[in-house]
Amino acid sequence: MTHSQQRDTARPRARGTDRSVARRAELIAIGRTLFSDTSYDALSMDDIARHAQVAKGLIYYYFESKRGYYLAIIEDSVAGLVTRAAEGQDLPPTQRLHRTLDGYLRYAEHNQAAYRAIVSGGVGFDAQVQEIRDGVREAMIQAIAEGAYGPGRIAPLARMGLLAWLCSVEGATLDWIDRPGLPRERLRELLAKMLGGTLRAIEELEPAHPAPSAARRGAGARD
Repeated sequence: MTHSQQRDTARPRARGTDRSVARRAELIAIGRTLFSDTSYDALSMDDIARHAQVAKGLIYYYFESKRGYYLAIIEDSVAGLVTRAAEGQDLPPTQRLHRTLDGYLRYAEHNQAAYRAIVSGGVGFDAQVQEIRDGVREAMIQAIAEGAYGPGRIAPLARMGLLAWLCSVEGATLDWIDRPGLPRERLRELLAKMLGGTLRAIEELEPAHPAPSAARRGAGARD
């Protein structure tokens, strides 16, 4: 079975009414709160139904299984993150970077369980959660690349450099939500300056992708 086929089996069938769409959204919002406080394995369908104050069959009706419910929550949660990464096309590159990083860190801060699941690959080896994670990574890389180089295809080395930076962002963010203390704004500035160093290294090895002027001035200084 392909990844796309697997994801189709986890998504609910079309329900066709506004009330159904709203009800499903309510259940996802409840589940996001539940899974932010409690691990996947610690929550049974009975627990979920009790907290949601609905019959267990209603959750099966919309999501087919606990795993389907869990995946729907993660997909819904990251949708806003991906959308935000693609926004701000009209902003100066440095402002767009700060906006993207701030949205990313806010998401991780307020959706810690979902963020950990995405970055770590989910429950055990979960190909579907890994596919979601890879989609988020590609969206972030594309957003950063367009801000740095403009629209268009980037060289493999440039993409690898941005991916390496993003993986370091994931690791730093995981540590940050586990050990709070550093203000979000300080972490955002640190990550922006790290990106500046990455862009300068890419330029050195791949002159066809010159670093933006902000990266040359010190990576991440505001325009």
